[in-house]
Amino acid sequence: MNLVASSIQKIYKDRFSENPSLFFSPGRINIIGEHIDYNDGFVMPAAINKGIYYAIALNNSNDIHFYAADVDEYYHTTVDAIHKEDGWKNYVLSVLHQFTLLGVTLRGFNCVLGGDIPVGSGLSSSAAVEGGLAYSINVLLQVGLNRKELALLCQRAEHDYPGVKCGIMDQFANMMGKKEEVILLDCRSLEYDYFPIQLDGWEIVLVNTKVHHSLAGGEYNKRRKNCEDGLKILQANTSIQSFRDVNHPDELLPFKEAMGEEVYQRCLFVVEEINRTQAASACLQQNDIAALGKLMYATHEGLSQLYEVSCEALDWLVKDAQKNNAIAGARMMGGGFGGCTINIIQKEAVAEFTRSVLADYEAEFGQQPEVYVVQTSDGVTALNVV
Repeated sequence: MNLVASSIQKIYKDRFSENPSLFFSPGRINIIGEHIDYNDGFVMPAAINKGIYYAIALNNSNDIHFYAADVDEYYHTTVDAIHKEDGWKNYVLSVLHQFTLLGVTLRGFNCVLGGDIPVGSGLSSSAAVEGGLAYSINVLLQVGLNRKELALLCQRAEHDYPGVKCGIMDQFANMMGKKEEVILLDCRSLEYDYFPIQLDGWEIVLVNTKVHHSLAGGEYNKRRKNCEDGLKILQANTSIQSFRDVNHPDELLPFKEAMGEEVYQRCLFVVEEINRTQAASACLQQNDIAALGKLMYATHEGLSQLYEVSCEALDWLVKDAQKNNAIAGARMMGGGFGGCTINIIQKEAVAEFTRSVLADYEAEFGQQPEVYVVQTSDGVTALNVV
């Protein structure tokens, strides 16, 4: 058990006395395929070894007690009084609400949660919070949902109280991840394949801008509506039913005027990114890291210029990476407007990269970023069940 897990377990015992069950719920990276999970595209995520830990036990009452260790906040409710709140509470309460909609009879419990995944970094801390609670409730109450069903429950939960109309990628990676493998997920059919991520001689390095984003702020949902509006125009005038049916970006050109510039650019990015993700899966399976890196840079350019979800700090980090021959590829990762870049870097160059990016970023923006070397991980895991 690592230090973070031990700390969460100790906090629980100090607050609630009894021994809890302990669960780990991972964050995720996405090699490529950004903002296309809600557009019927392909994505290539993997769970990582940073996430949220849950210490939890039933308490033989109707009372529900949460303590969020990372923000030092306590929340109490009862099984028959679950309602929309704010902040982190919305994510856990919405998960519980989804269980009640399935007819599950909730029971009271005590819970401490916390971890080592930075909030607002693009590593999907929200899915880690949702997945950890959903998995633990499923175990403790013997509900019997499988991992895919739990991922879909968590997606519905994020749509509900938090109001973020996310795709399925984050929750799917959180539940279905496998160590040393990536998932090629078809977000239309939910068919998926695992294949080894062969990065011999390379490391996955994340650089957190510390520019915090909030997807509930409306920009994420606005991008989703842009795509829906564009697709409706295609559906009304062609046999196209999904962006997956667009064979080449030029097929969008006849509808540019009807869409308007903003909607057209969003749709153009989606079509190009679906193509890039399919190409990237071939690169990974052929262990062609150089070609994969070029696709990552192209994705960032599209996210910045067409989808407009980047920011000054993210663009600066990617441009800085492009000057470094030891970096195969880099791009912003996640919803955008802040958070992390993902970089594929030669192992022997990681230490020097870390030193230089800390100094150069601080000189440019007045604060140091955070740098993480991450490994892939299994999906939500029970560390011990009491």
